[in-house]
Amino acid sequence: MKLLYAEDEPAMAEAVEDILTYHHYLVDRVADGEEALAYARTGDYDGLILDIMMPRMDGLEVLAQLRREGNRIPVLLLTAKGEVEDRITGLDLGADDYLPKPFAMGELLARVRAMLRRREAFTPEVLRCGDVTLNQATFQLSCGGVSVTLPKLEYRLMEVLMGNQGIYLSSEDLLVKVWGYDAEAELGVVWVYLSYLRKRLAKLGAHVAIRGRRGVGYTLEVIP
Repeated sequence: MKLLYAEDEPAMAEAVEDILTYHHYLVDRVADGEEALAYARTGDYDGLILDIMMPRMDGLEVLAQLRREGNRIPVLLLTAKGEVEDRITGLDLGADDYLPKPFAMGELLARVRAMLRRREAFTPEVLRCGDVTLNQATFQLSCGGVSVTLPKLEYRLMEVLMGNQGIYLSSEDLLVKVWGYDAEAELGVVWVYLSYLRKRLAKLGAHVAIRGRRGVGYTLEVIP
């Protein structure tokens, strides 16, 4: 599962990102409201953990704008302990839950799990293309009873390809979706990881291939 986490306090942000990553979530971290809005608009996240007090644009403004745009991403708001009005406003704006600061990491994880369970009614845990499946909980790529657990970046790239079957995505699109807006990686890294996935699919004997079209991009197709 891929989460967007918006928090401007560096120590808090690092601690939460570490615990989420340890529990196998993929996390993109941003430090202000404008960045949170820009990232959330990509639509590639299963949930958003959103601090209310942030520079440039506060969390409630971000939430309100996303809901005005029809974005239904599940949102867990982080609120100051005594700010009851913020909690009420956030829920009225369409937040799914809130968690007052300071909080125990165990409670944060429980609330994230609850938020994502509600989303699972709309988002399958297992993606499928032809005879290949990708388990979003375990990172396992499977075909014909054989499975391999993908490293994080290979998983994220495969997830994007399986979520956009038949749609050609440029190298630039893939770089942003997998490595993020602020990635220092160059386009060549996309080609390297596409090569890794092609080898994985070949080793599994999958009737699925990553197709490239010069000047257009890449897509995942079932081999007849």
